[in-house]
Amino acid sequence: MDAENPPARERISLLKVPLDIVFPEQLTGVINELLVTGEGRNIVLLSLWDLLRARRNGEYRTYLLSASLIIPISKSLVGGARFLTGKKVVRYMPFDFIVQLLTNLETRELTLYLLGGKLQVLKKTEKNVRATFPHLRVVGRHAGSFKKQDEGTILEAIRKATPSLILVGQGIRGEELWIARNNTKLSPGLRLWCSDIYDIFADLKKHPSRYIFEHGLEWIRYCFESPRCCFRIFPYLYYKLLLLVYRLLKKE
Repeated sequence: MDAENPPARERISLLKVPLDIVFPEQLTGVINELLVTGEGRNIVLLSLWDLLRARRNGEYRTYLLSASLIIPISKSLVGGARFLTGKKVVRYMPFDFIVQLLTNLETRELTLYLLGGKLQVLKKTEKNVRATFPHLRVVGRHAGSFKKQDEGTILEAIRKATPSLILVGQGIRGEELWIARNNTKLSPGLRLWCSDIYDIFADLKKHPSRYIFEHGLEWIRYCFESPRCCFRIFPYLYYKLLLLVYRLLKKE
């Protein structure tokens, strides 16, 4: 690979789980490329825990394999890819990536559908999105935790709205897998899941500072918010062991 002119996107395998290498200066072009396809395209923000889940959950793994763009968000994935493949992987803060995505949509005067979260949070999110991205049209919204019998009506509303992006947040049954399970029922366009994005857009939760994120310290805040996160040290050690085994066996 030419170090001065790297490809716009390169898909690699890390522990048999796919992820994409996209450099910041090429992100806009990659997003625009996805927007002009006219087909449903799923974008995944991949954490270390997602990678480990993909190794044990066939449905989630299939979802990743069919995704159009897989963006790493954990520093551990960057180190793991470098250790096994020697490749330079770029991680993105979820909030920054979504802002870049919405900026691309606004530049082209495209559309957005908001799905998930609590109603009041969703209303505030919509208000703030409209104020920040005035040329981005919000063509619909629906709170999460809807009844199963209402799902068909919601899917029909999304199809009629034909949004350029469906942004899915907390409260949806199946969470990220809701997109996978309804992939053929959704309208063409981009689909993206981010668990806490509506709380951040509604100013109810702060995203990690640039310093904390760049140093991979965002997990400290999660431990304070939920002490159970401290037990993630065990899957983290398992991940490190897997990297060592794959390196020794040269499986990738």
